[in-house]
Amino acid sequence: MLDHGAAPPTEGSDPQPQQPPSRPGPLGTLMRRKPVERLVAEGGQGEGGTLRRSLGMWQLTMISIGATLGTGIFVVLGEAVPDAGPAVIISFVIAGITALFSALSYAELAGTIPVSGSSYSYAYATLGELVAWICGWCLILEYGVSVAAVAVGWGQYLNELLAGTLGFTIPDAIAAPPGDGGIFNLPALLVVLLAMAFLLGGAKESARANAIMVAVKIAALLLFCGVAFMGVRAGNYAPFMPLGMAGVSAAGATLFFSYIGFDAASTAGEEAKNPQRDLPRAIMLSLVIVTALYCLVAAVAVGALPWKEFTGTEAALAGIMKDVTGQSFWAVLLAAGAVVAIASVVLTVLYGQTRILFAMSRDGLVPKVFSKVHPKTGAPRANTVIVSLFCGILAAAVPLGQLADATSIGTLFAFALVNIAVIVLRKTRPDMPRTFRTPLSPLFPAIGFLLCIWMMGSLDAVTWTVFGVWMVAGLVFYFAYGMRRSRLATAEK
Repeated sequence: MLDHGAAPPTEGSDPQPQQPPSRPGPLGTLMRRKPVERLVAEGGQGEGGTLRRSLGMWQLTMISIGATLGTGIFVVLGEAVPDAGPAVIISFVIAGITALFSALSYAELAGTIPVSGSSYSYAYATLGELVAWICGWCLILEYGVSVAAVAVGWGQYLNELLAGTLGFTIPDAIAAPPGDGGIFNLPALLVVLLAMAFLLGGAKESARANAIMVAVKIAALLLFCGVAFMGVRAGNYAPFMPLGMAGVSAAGATLFFSYIGFDAASTAGEEAKNPQRDLPRAIMLSLVIVTALYCLVAAVAVGALPWKEFTGTEAALAGIMKDVTGQSFWAVLLAAGAVVAIASVVLTVLYGQTRILFAMSRDGLVPKVFSKVHPKTGAPRANTVIVSLFCGILAAAVPLGQLADATSIGTLFAFALVNIAVIVLRKTRPDMPRTFRTPLSPLFPAIGFLLCIWMMGSLDAVTWTVFGVWMVAGLVFYFAYGMRRSRLATAEK
């Protein structure tokens, strides 16, 4: 625009040379944002092909439930009860409420920015590239380690099933993680490879298999509640909070990783038929269903088995069924349901991991191999194989408790950023169409942020050390690779 207070140029004078656009400084480079419209326009586009929009609200809800239901009950319950005692029920409620505030923020952003990157993409549009990278790096920790943590418990229930049906079990040396009597957890690796085989067939086929597995796991948990209720003793609930509120809080932080399912649903944004409408609904519906089932099963479990006896077991529910009935049949039936349930969690969380890396690769922050799409199946095949092999080896080599806590801190950090992203986007783009709006914003997102920070503070020093090392490694990778190869960076040259 002209400066109207300046003298007009005289005839014959040379025009002022145009200055080339200035490059952003170091801080501007780290804070560069990807426009929402560009994020949405690139939806589904990969190297050599595109993702296919084939998922409706039902499939999205099943993905969310599939990624959530089973982890906290079938596996981590045995880790959390020794921390909280019978008050583990409150721990589930606390973790569920914490998840609810973040789920509200996720629902708003999923309807506004329906892309595969989940909270990584939301941060890229609102908080800048460096924060988006940190968020994506946390999601890699959250999803990759979660797959491994859940897969570890699969071998325990598989042995319960084999013992009750065929009369033998897989030796601990190849069925338990190192540090817990094992050398290499072969079943954990096998269940990850099984999930990989489904994912290579495409999103629609994977969603169909997941829906069947979700139905089986819900039926198994309801069966447990019906049978184990006969063994409930009022005395098992006393003392209700033997380790105080600190124990309840610590258990809640560990259990929080059991609520990452709605995050997995948001990673399906580029394969949903109507993501603006269906993603918010699927996120909220799945959270309600999962929280109700978690609390119901936990209440029955601690009523049927003294809380101190949960120590050291990762297949607690099957053991409770056997103790209550005195028959192995019911325990075998539940073990069969758990084998299917945990396989479903591995499948859907592994799906989420691949889609987040797909989005990061498309933005240039990780290698292009992760965004290559097979033209026939519409699935990122190379991405799926690489991630599956990594998670499978991790599952076979690392103890469960450390994995669960590392997943929790990565999840909490990513969720905290999502709550901030809602506040920022409301401020910077108030007129943007939103199919779902977080109630009482910015209050609810602020509460969600503070709850996530509080629960992070409940985790132990070892977990924080692992998290710190992971973050340093991520920053080194970003400054050495991602910052220069970012598509936003190349567009500035």
